Order: sequence, then C-alpha cells, then structure tokens
Amino acid sequence: MKILLKILFIIFLLWMSTGAYLLHTEHPKAQIIMGLGVLYMAFILMPIFIYFRYKDNKYKKYIINDNKIKEWIDNSNK
Repeated sequence: MKILLKILFIIFLLWMSTGAYLLHTEHPKAQIIMGLGVLYMAFILMPIFIYFRYKDNKYKKYIINDNKIKEWIDNSNK
C-alpha cells in the first residue's frame, strides 16, 4: 500500500507539472488538465492516503470524548 501511495503521488506531481507547463504555454486544454489533476488528488489519492494512515485505529487519540475533556479541565485547574 505504501508503494501504491508513492506511485500515485508521483503520478499526481507529473500530472500537475504537465498542467503547469501547458498553462505557461497557453494551451487551450491546460485548464482541463489542471482540473482533472485536482479531481484525481481529491477523489483517488486522498481517500487512499486517509485509509492507509488510519486503518490501524491510529485515529483514536485524535477523537475528543468526555474523558479527554475532563482531563483537560482537571489539568487546567492545577
């Protein structure tokens, strides 16, 4: 999965650099290439990255619940 993410990220970088080059040369399809690159990142690359990053319940320490709020209040009163 890590290798897949690296490959997808390299594809994204190449795609966006191609789009930037086409924008610089004022190619008529440059805006479409850049837009498709953003869609690729938003709907393919980011969901796969988020799944890979948080698949082992690593997100639990970032969830705010009542116990954490009570700990914060107790620590601030000391």
